[in-house]
Amino acid sequence: MSSDALPTPHVAVIVVAAGSGTRLAAGAPKAFVGIDAHSILHHALERVFAGPLAQVVIVAPPERLGDALTEAHAVAGRRHDLVGVVPGGDTRQESVAAGLRAVWPGVQYVLVHDAARALTPPAVFTRVVAALEAGNDAALPVMPVVDTVKRVDAARVVAALDRSELAAAQTPQGFRRAVLDAAYATAEADHTDDAALVQSAGHEVATVPGDDLAFKITTSADLDRARALLAVAVTPVVPLPRVGVGTDVHAFGGDGALWLAGLEWPGEKALSGHSDGDAVAHAIVDALLAAAGLGDIGTRFGTDQPEYAGAHAVAFLERTRELVTAAGFAIGNVSVQVQSNRPKLAPRRGEAEAALTAALGAPVTVSATTTDGLGFTGTGDGVAAFAVALVVPRPA
Repeated sequence: MSSDALPTPHVAVIVVAAGSGTRLAAGAPKAFVGIDAHSILHHALERVFAGPLAQVVIVAPPERLGDALTEAHAVAGRRHDLVGVVPGGDTRQESVAAGLRAVWPGVQYVLVHDAARALTPPAVFTRVVAALEAGNDAALPVMPVVDTVKRVDAARVVAALDRSELAAAQTPQGFRRAVLDAAYATAEADHTDDAALVQSAGHEVATVPGDDLAFKITTSADLDRARALLAVAVTPVVPLPRVGVGTDVHAFGGDGALWLAGLEWPGEKALSGHSDGDAVAHAIVDALLAAAGLGDIGTRFGTDQPEYAGAHAVAFLERTRELVTAAGFAIGNVSVQVQSNRPKLAPRRGEAEAALTAALGAPVTVSATTTDGLGFTGTGDGVAAFAVALVVPRPA
């Protein structure tokens, strides 16, 4: 894995942008209508790319595929290799099916998002992914219904509905990949959204909190609302990043096998410590906690916590990712340097980077050096690691 390579995502986002926009009556397919200097699709993609790392499949009108790809590359940055564009169908369900066929084989979770919900905060994407990772087959963001709702027959009220049992569905709607594939393979009718299709196939759909900003731009009044919100916005879509530094040292002399950089090193002396002594993983944890203002590894994973006795890198990094996400940050990347005479890291550098990246859910690069025989690392008494982490505040 090169230092610039992104990990293969386990999430895909299908951005449905194939609608004609008849009700908007703006003279162009809806997703390509301007809100300000940028189109509806551009704003939607900004927020998609600010969310969890994902393959992004844009479903666009056949005559606007090039325009859609241009919009995506304008906002994707380093993630441009994760973008694809496919032509849509005659119905929304056909368009989603076209996008689903373009999802990579290794993807576990698929989110379906309407480009028309252009101002949906990245935090909503994160909540949907978290619900799927928690074991749900499907999840969608919802908002409470605040108006009194009536069932009517033409001009006559038939009954009042209990609004405590009602919710307004938004997107992105998320699904286990296998569940969505199966639902589309057996679909016999069109449904108003993908959650309804999956529910009709016998699966339960969990809910997560939606957001007022995730409203759908359908009419000219909706477009005016979006323009007004962007005109007065004080929080940038891409907030300023924060950097943290972490360091850790462990002496050789532990029991069992050596664990370092998330890998087991057969035949090497073990490091001593409350956990497995993985100085690389611990330095990464310290750097991320510092960047997010969450203290240090001693306060979060101290020796008074028996559940971390003998724990390996995955336990530390996954928990740290949860803490950083709960604090309102997304992890950008981590760089860590190892100082030690042994083990020789170069032959397994790619393997180490892959293991750490998978556990953290963000790119991790690893380098190694010796100290020319100086200090405790030079004399072979232990290992030192130094990490720098980047996190970005996620819009509320």
